[in-house]
Amino acid sequence: MRQSLNEGQLVLIQRLKDMGGEVERILQGCMQTLITLDRGQAEFWITEDQKINDYERQVDDECVRLIATQQPVAKDLRKIISAMKISTDLERMGDLAIDIAKIVRRIEGPLLKELVDIPHMAEKALAMMKQGLEAYAGEDMELAHDLAVQDDQVDKLYNKVLRDLLIIMTENPDVLDQGMYLAFVGRYLERFADHATNIGENVIYIATAGRQDLNK
Repeated sequence: MRQSLNEGQLVLIQRLKDMGGEVERILQGCMQTLITLDRGQAEFWITEDQKINDYERQVDDECVRLIATQQPVAKDLRKIISAMKISTDLERMGDLAIDIAKIVRRIEGPLLKELVDIPHMAEKALAMMKQGLEAYAGEDMELAHDLAVQDDQVDKLYNKVLRDLLIIMTENPDVLDQGMYLAFVGRYLERFADHATNIGENVIYIATAGRQDLNK
Protein backbone atom coordinates (compact mmCIF):
# COMPACT_ATOMS: atom_id res chain seq x y z
CA MET A 1 0.00 0.00 0.00
CA ARG A 2 2.87 2.37 0.79
CA GLN A 3 4.27 2.00 -2.71
CA SER A 4 0.87 2.71 -4.24
CA LEU A 5 0.53 5.82 -2.07
CA ASN A 6 3.98 7.07 -3.07
CA GLU A 7 3.20 6.48 -6.72
CA GLY A 8 -0.08 8.34 -6.35
CA GLN A 9 1.69 11.31 -4.79
CA LEU A 10 4.14 11.38 -7.70
CA VAL A 11 1.18 11.47 -10.06
CA LEU A 12 -0.22 14.46 -8.15
CA ILE A 13 3.12 16.27 -8.33
CA GLN A 14 3.23 15.75 -12.10
CA ARG A 15 -0.40 16.80 -12.56
CA LEU A 16 0.23 20.04 -10.67
CA LYS A 17 3.42 20.64 -12.63
CA ASP A 18 1.54 20.17 -15.90
CA MET A 19 -1.24 22.46 -14.68
CA GLY A 20 1.32 25.09 -13.72
CA GLY A 21 2.85 24.82 -17.18
CA GLU A 22 -0.53 25.51 -18.72
CA VAL A 23 -1.06 28.53 -16.46
CA GLU A 24 2.39 29.82 -17.47
CA ARG A 25 1.60 29.38 -21.17
CA ILE A 26 -1.69 31.25 -20.83
CA LEU A 27 -0.31 34.13 -18.76
CA GLN A 28 2.59 34.64 -21.14
CA GLY A 29 0.18 34.63 -24.08
CA CYS A 30 -2.20 37.06 -22.41
CA MET A 31 0.66 39.41 -21.53
CA GLN A 32 1.87 39.39 -25.14
CA THR A 33 -1.69 40.14 -26.21
CA LEU A 34 -1.73 43.13 -23.85
CA ILE A 35 1.57 44.45 -25.19
CA THR A 36 0.40 44.18 -28.81
CA LEU A 37 -3.28 44.94 -28.14
CA ASP A 38 -4.15 42.06 -30.46
CA ARG A 39 -7.87 41.54 -29.87
CA GLY A 40 -7.98 38.43 -32.02
CA GLN A 41 -5.34 36.78 -29.85
CA ALA A 42 -7.22 37.95 -26.77
CA GLU A 43 -10.28 35.99 -27.90
CA PHE A 44 -8.11 32.92 -28.45
CA TRP A 45 -6.64 32.99 -24.94
CA ILE A 46 -10.03 33.51 -23.34
CA THR A 47 -11.15 30.17 -24.78
CA GLU A 48 -8.13 28.38 -23.28
CA ASP A 49 -9.63 28.52 -19.79
CA GLN A 50 -11.22 25.07 -20.17
CA LYS A 51 -7.83 23.34 -20.27
CA ILE A 52 -6.94 24.56 -16.79
CA ASN A 53 -10.35 23.52 -15.49
CA ASP A 54 -9.73 20.03 -16.89
CA TYR A 55 -6.44 19.80 -15.02
CA GLU A 56 -8.13 20.85 -11.80
CA ARG A 57 -10.67 18.05 -12.17
CA GLN A 58 -7.89 15.53 -12.82
CA VAL A 59 -6.09 16.58 -9.63
CA ASP A 60 -9.28 16.41 -7.59
CA ASP A 61 -10.16 12.99 -8.98
CA GLU A 62 -6.70 11.63 -8.17
CA CYS A 63 -6.87 13.03 -4.64
CA VAL A 64 -10.26 11.43 -4.03
CA ARG A 65 -9.00 8.13 -5.41
CA LEU A 66 -5.96 8.14 -3.13
CA ILE A 67 -7.96 9.01 -0.04
CA ALA A 68 -10.54 6.30 -0.82
CA THR A 69 -8.10 3.52 -1.72
CA GLN A 70 -5.00 4.27 0.36
CA GLN A 71 -6.53 5.78 3.50
CA PRO A 72 -3.61 8.15 4.10
CA VAL A 73 -3.06 9.72 7.52
CA ALA A 74 -0.99 12.53 9.04
CA LYS A 75 1.54 14.04 6.63
CA ASP A 76 0.45 11.93 3.67
CA LEU A 77 -3.14 13.07 4.06
CA ARG A 78 -2.04 16.70 4.41
CA LYS A 79 -0.05 16.44 1.19
CA ILE A 80 -3.04 15.10 -0.71
CA ILE A 81 -5.42 17.69 0.70
CA SER A 82 -2.89 20.39 -0.13
CA ALA A 83 -2.77 19.21 -3.74
CA MET A 84 -6.49 19.93 -4.02
CA LYS A 85 -6.01 23.40 -2.55
CA ILE A 86 -3.06 24.12 -4.82
CA SER A 87 -5.02 23.08 -7.90
CA THR A 88 -7.70 25.57 -6.88
CA ASP A 89 -5.07 28.31 -6.57
CA LEU A 90 -3.69 27.42 -10.00
CA GLU A 91 -7.18 27.51 -11.49
CA ARG A 92 -7.69 30.99 -10.07
CA MET A 93 -4.31 32.06 -11.42
CA GLY A 94 -5.48 30.95 -14.84
CA ASP A 95 -8.66 32.98 -14.44
CA LEU A 96 -6.61 36.06 -13.53
CA ALA A 97 -4.42 35.58 -16.59
CA ILE A 98 -7.48 35.38 -18.82
CA ASP A 99 -8.90 38.49 -17.14
CA ILE A 100 -5.93 40.31 -18.68
CA ALA A 101 -7.01 39.17 -22.15
CA LYS A 102 -10.52 40.40 -21.36
CA ILE A 103 -9.06 43.82 -20.54
CA VAL A 104 -7.53 43.94 -24.03
CA ARG A 105 -11.08 43.85 -25.43
CA ARG A 106 -11.77 47.15 -23.70
CA ILE A 107 -8.62 49.16 -24.38
CA GLU A 108 -8.96 51.65 -27.22
CA GLY A 109 -6.09 53.28 -29.08
CA PRO A 110 -2.37 52.72 -28.56
CA LEU A 111 -0.96 52.07 -25.11
CA LEU A 112 -0.48 55.24 -23.12
CA LYS A 113 3.10 54.21 -22.32
CA GLU A 114 5.53 51.41 -22.94
CA LEU A 115 4.81 48.66 -20.43
CA VAL A 116 7.80 47.85 -18.23
CA ASP A 117 6.73 47.25 -14.64
CA ILE A 118 3.59 45.27 -15.52
CA PRO A 119 5.52 42.65 -17.56
CA HIS A 120 8.08 42.56 -14.74
CA MET A 121 5.28 41.81 -12.30
CA ALA A 122 4.12 38.97 -14.55
CA GLU A 123 7.62 37.48 -14.68
CA LYS A 124 8.01 37.61 -10.92
CA ALA A 125 4.55 36.19 -10.28
CA LEU A 126 5.24 33.27 -12.64
CA ALA A 127 8.58 32.61 -10.97
CA MET A 128 6.77 32.50 -7.63
CA MET A 129 4.25 30.00 -8.94
CA LYS A 130 6.98 27.69 -10.24
CA GLN A 131 8.93 27.99 -6.99
CA GLY A 132 5.82 27.13 -5.01
CA LEU A 133 5.28 23.98 -7.06
CA GLU A 134 8.93 23.05 -6.61
CA ALA A 135 8.54 23.55 -2.87
CA TYR A 136 5.48 21.28 -2.88
CA ALA A 137 7.27 18.54 -4.82
CA GLY A 138 10.27 18.59 -2.48
CA GLU A 139 8.45 19.66 0.69
CA ASP A 140 11.00 22.46 0.84
CA MET A 141 10.23 24.85 3.69
CA GLU A 142 12.97 27.31 2.70
CA LEU A 143 11.55 27.78 -0.77
CA ALA A 144 8.08 28.14 0.72
CA HIS A 145 9.12 30.87 3.17
CA ASP A 146 11.04 32.73 0.46
CA LEU A 147 7.78 33.30 -1.39
CA ALA A 148 6.82 35.89 1.22
CA VAL A 149 9.90 37.96 0.31
CA GLN A 150 9.08 37.76 -3.38
CA ASP A 151 5.46 38.66 -2.76
CA ASP A 152 6.62 41.88 -1.10
CA GLN A 153 8.61 42.69 -4.25
CA VAL A 154 5.54 42.19 -6.42
CA ASP A 155 3.51 44.41 -4.09
CA LYS A 156 6.11 47.18 -4.42
CA LEU A 157 6.00 46.92 -8.20
CA TYR A 158 2.21 47.12 -8.08
CA ASN A 159 2.36 50.28 -5.99
CA LYS A 160 4.80 51.78 -8.49
CA VAL A 161 2.47 50.91 -11.36
CA LEU A 162 -0.40 52.67 -9.59
CA ARG A 163 1.68 55.78 -8.84
CA ASP A 164 2.92 56.06 -12.42
CA LEU A 165 -0.55 55.59 -13.86
CA LEU A 166 -2.00 58.18 -11.49
CA ILE A 167 0.53 60.76 -12.66
CA ILE A 168 -0.22 60.04 -16.32
CA MET A 169 -3.99 60.16 -15.81
CA THR A 170 -3.73 63.41 -13.86
CA GLU A 171 -1.71 65.04 -16.62
CA ASN A 172 -3.88 63.63 -19.43
CA PRO A 173 -7.51 62.92 -18.53
CA ASP A 174 -8.13 61.57 -22.04
CA VAL A 175 -6.36 58.32 -21.08
CA LEU A 176 -8.29 57.87 -17.85
CA ASP A 177 -10.14 54.75 -19.01
CA GLN A 178 -7.02 53.01 -20.26
CA GLY A 179 -5.15 53.95 -17.11
CA MET A 180 -7.84 52.32 -15.02
CA TYR A 181 -7.74 49.17 -17.16
CA LEU A 182 -3.97 48.91 -16.78
CA ALA A 183 -4.38 49.37 -13.02
CA PHE A 184 -6.75 46.39 -13.10
CA VAL A 185 -4.05 44.34 -14.85
CA GLY A 186 -1.62 45.23 -12.09
CA ARG A 187 -4.19 44.14 -9.54
CA TYR A 188 -4.70 40.80 -11.31
CA LEU A 189 -0.95 40.13 -11.26
CA GLU A 190 -0.72 41.12 -7.60
CA ARG A 191 -3.46 38.62 -6.80
CA PHE A 192 -1.74 36.00 -8.98
CA ALA A 193 1.33 36.36 -6.73
CA ASP A 194 -0.88 36.05 -3.64
CA HIS A 195 -2.09 32.68 -4.89
CA ALA A 196 1.54 31.63 -5.30
CA THR A 197 2.14 32.41 -1.63
CA ASN A 198 -0.86 30.22 -0.84
CA ILE A 199 1.06 27.32 -2.38
CA GLY A 200 3.91 28.05 0.03
CA GLU A 201 1.49 28.11 2.93
CA ASN A 202 0.30 24.65 1.99
CA VAL A 203 3.88 23.38 1.93
CA ILE A 204 4.34 24.67 5.48
CA TYR A 205 1.06 23.00 6.45
CA ILE A 206 2.28 19.67 5.09
CA ALA A 207 5.46 19.84 7.14
CA THR A 208 4.11 21.29 10.38
CA ALA A 209 0.33 20.68 10.39
CA GLY A 210 0.04 24.38 11.17
CA ARG A 211 -1.06 27.36 9.10
CA GLN A 212 1.18 30.35 8.48
CA ASP A 213 0.23 33.52 6.62
CA LEU A 214 2.91 34.36 4.05
CA ASN A 215 0.89 37.18 2.55
CA LYS A 216 1.09 39.90 5.18
